[in-house]
Amino acid sequence: MRTVVREELPAGLRTVDEALHRTRFRILPFLGPAFIACVAYIDPGNFATNIAAGSKFGYTLVWVVVASSLMAMVIQTLSAKLGIATGRNLPEVCRDRFSHRTSVLLWIQAEAIAMATDLAEFLGAAIGFNLLLGTSLAVSTVLTGIVSFALLSLQSYGFRPFEAAIATLVGVVGLCYLAEIFYARPDIRAAGGHLLVPQFAGSESVLLAVGIIGATVMPHVIYLHSALTQDRIVPESQESARVLMRYTRIDVLVAMSIAGLINVAMLVMAASTFYKSGLENVASLTTAHQTLEPILGATASSLFAVALLGSGLSSSAVGTYAGQVVMQGFVNRQIPIWVRRTVTMIPAFVVVALGLDPSRTLVLSQVVLSFGIPFALIPLVWFTSRRNLMGSLVNSRLTNVIATGIAVVIVSLNVFLLTQVFSG
Repeated sequence: MRTVVREELPAGLRTVDEALHRTRFRILPFLGPAFIACVAYIDPGNFATNIAAGSKFGYTLVWVVVASSLMAMVIQTLSAKLGIATGRNLPEVCRDRFSHRTSVLLWIQAEAIAMATDLAEFLGAAIGFNLLLGTSLAVSTVLTGIVSFALLSLQSYGFRPFEAAIATLVGVVGLCYLAEIFYARPDIRAAGGHLLVPQFAGSESVLLAVGIIGATVMPHVIYLHSALTQDRIVPESQESARVLMRYTRIDVLVAMSIAGLINVAMLVMAASTFYKSGLENVASLTTAHQTLEPILGATASSLFAVALLGSGLSSSAVGTYAGQVVMQGFVNRQIPIWVRRTVTMIPAFVVVALGLDPSRTLVLSQVVLSFGIPFALIPLVWFTSRRNLMGSLVNSRLTNVIATGIAVVIVSLNVFLLTQVFSG
């Protein structure tokens, strides 16, 4: 019986069990989904929030980036596990277990969050083109649309070409920020001192902290990751499912660690250049690019633009695919992906046409995103704790405690943010 739906087994291997237990093929055939998901954790919204946090508060909020990255590892592992155990993605399980009305309401909020996500990612790529090529923001937006369609077209050739393109762009972003850190020469001891010590510097720092979490723990990839693993490789037994889950954890650990390090590098770079130079209000990506050149040189500013462009293009393509998963899962409907891509480009064109500040729009979109996290996270924790649904991959008691704690922290931060907003 053939059990592989999306992923072709390596030559010479007949079954999933054989692939899982042949030493020389232990890892590579199972890597990929987490690298697709991790793109959302280094999207332009992360650039905006991390640079704003680093320039205004120095290294103070480094611990928020670390904490949100650890949260991301737990959450994406649970999402991947749900897909492996059930053969269904999270929106599909919600549709199966909840009433039709609840599923529709969840779909509506998920689409709203997806639009905010895509707005941030699309604008980020457009700003990247603008900074790198010097084209107008309108022309840059059109270029972003063209390249986004080209990336999405790779899916017609199978998963591997699309994964390879996304992984390459992640690598470009990572290398650019590695070089940026070299130019910035941060105070490693000062940055390290803020890694594990939670602290804030006023209510505005809390707002940025919520924005960082919203930019790092992304609702749409909570939905997406379960879809990437649900029928990619289907285990033939409970033992194989557990082995596959071990490899999946490695996939998540490696991909999310890379994304976390890039996020830390973003904030540290901003703190060690802008904050150190007394430039405490660098909330604009354009300003950050322009300010980097006199401080660190033209190469550093160009690296920043390349990283932003790679981030925006890759995350925008992944966000569009996630939107397909959300619609198909919650309401069992699909539209051509090029139609979705066209529709989700419209808000970005509106922002450009109205002359709104794209960087400020990016930051605000990340705060909006944080409100969608509980609607994805709470069902995920609940479903993965049900033995009748998950079988041998059900959460351990410790995992349930940790995941519940993460949900409580995120919801609490959102309540605090609402209180701050309505109190002025």
